[in-house]
Amino acid sequence: MTRRVTVVSLLTALIAAMLAPPASAAPQYRNYVSLGDSFVSGPFIPLQRLDPLSCFKSTQNYPSVLARRLGVTNFTDISCGGAQTKDMAGVQSGIPGQSVPQFSALKADTDLVTVSIGGNDIGFSDIILTCAGKSVLDPHGAPCKANYGDSLAQRVDATAAKVAAVLAGIKQRSPKAKIVVVGYLRILPSSGGCWPIVPISRGDVPYLDNVQKQLNGMLGTQAQAAGATFVNPYDISSGRDTCAAPWDKWVEGIIPTSLAFPVHPNANGMAAVGKQVAAALAGTELTGV
Repeated sequence: MTRRVTVVSLLTALIAAMLAPPASAAPQYRNYVSLGDSFVSGPFIPLQRLDPLSCFKSTQNYPSVLARRLGVTNFTDISCGGAQTKDMAGVQSGIPGQSVPQFSALKADTDLVTVSIGGNDIGFSDIILTCAGKSVLDPHGAPCKANYGDSLAQRVDATAAKVAAVLAGIKQRSPKAKIVVVGYLRILPSSGGCWPIVPISRGDVPYLDNVQKQLNGMLGTQAQAAGATFVNPYDISSGRDTCAAPWDKWVEGIIPTSLAFPVHPNANGMAAVGKQVAAALAGTELTGV
């Protein structure tokens, strides 16, 4: 009799556990701060925020996607288009710009920080404009490589110490925070390209793609040295570059096919990065987007 009662009790308890609603777990992160440049802020992606309008921040950028996924209590996105490493501790004047340093958002109780920075330090916008202009007279050559040579790799190397200082500044202001350094989505394919739709000469496509690999590699190295987590969207964005079909691309070309700034992530790209960062924080590998 006792055994029968015990079995019935166990079955009853098991059924009750299966039917009971899952307990709501508290968010792992409560105070999240997003730092970075226009690959963070999401210029022209709807809806644009007004705090301030001059930074061109979207409610669909990857930090916003991540914050919603994590269910954080307090989310501050102080990223700004055009930002460089110097604008973390200093004021970024003009347009794009804002009246306070990005570090001003960091507090002692901040427990999660994401940061994407360094592209503007190497002159991202000027490089694209220069290479596009030179492609007009030499679409099958490598006029951009001839113009810059090894200097872009040197710029990446010179930016490493600046990124290291940014990460040290974050740790100083928010010592308990989980820091995630996020790289840049792939801009160009590994070869070929799609001139004139994206006006980069055929020989310059692998050259510039390699520069981006070097930039992301440097960010990964600095993240590791600082004890931060590195998430590299380049790894998941093969076939999603500026030369991809409008429905496949995550980074827009010179002439955007969706609402986003030229040569910047669109809403789909931002969603993919947000999902990748969330997966990294959960300790899982992103296998699809």
